[in-house]
Amino acid sequence: MSDIYRIEPLPAQLSPERAARLARVEAATLGHYLHAGFVDLGIRPLLGDARVAGAAVTVQIAGADSTLLYHAMDRVRPGDLLVIDRAGDRTHACWGGFMAAVAKIRGLAGVIIDGAVTDPAAIIAAGVPTWARQTSAITTKLLNLGGGFNVPVSIGGVAVTPGDAVLADDCGVVVIPQARIDRLTEIALKDQEEEGGWIERLQKGERLQDLVDIRAMLARNGVEGAGV
Repeated sequence: MSDIYRIEPLPAQLSPERAARLARVEAATLGHYLHAGFVDLGIRPLLGDARVAGAAVTVQIAGADSTLLYHAMDRVRPGDLLVIDRAGDRTHACWGGFMAAVAKIRGLAGVIIDGAVTDPAAIIAAGVPTWARQTSAITTKLLNLGGGFNVPVSIGGVAVTPGDAVLADDCGVVVIPQARIDRLTEIALKDQEEEGGWIERLQKGERLQDLVDIRAMLARNGVEGAGV
């Protein structure tokens, strides 16, 4: 057993059907009723209109070393969502054009990096949706210093267990235990459909008051003369 590496088995994937259904949900819709699981907003998409969902495969690497990332990229599967915990390092870019090309070949659904990337144009050209904090010209090296593969990690202040569902779009990244995603997906898709119907009603001349009894809500807090 290694003293500096911890390597665990790959987690169960989301089925293509569950992943595709979750990917129809907007992260902001979940923000209406979830208060936890949302990754720090400093982690932003490089592709502005991307939305992806998948099961988290995790890598934890620190500082200037990315040896374990090479190991991981030979083991990831189509549909996986790679989550990279940089252990607080924001100086060294562990991901760039070469790794983005490998991710494309491997069929990754997306990549979430709590740290820096390099070669943003090449990452975008590769077409694998990627979220990161910033860009850097200082890259990691193959220093063989250790790390973790498929271990619990922290991304943007959120704990991620391998196999957790991850939904990421232009509004943010949210981590959800797999046991909760079917019910949350059902509720969110229903809400999104209802919101579309509300817009159609407003276009026909209805008011927000016709959709939600705002007058009664204000009256409960002592507001008088709220109008008709």
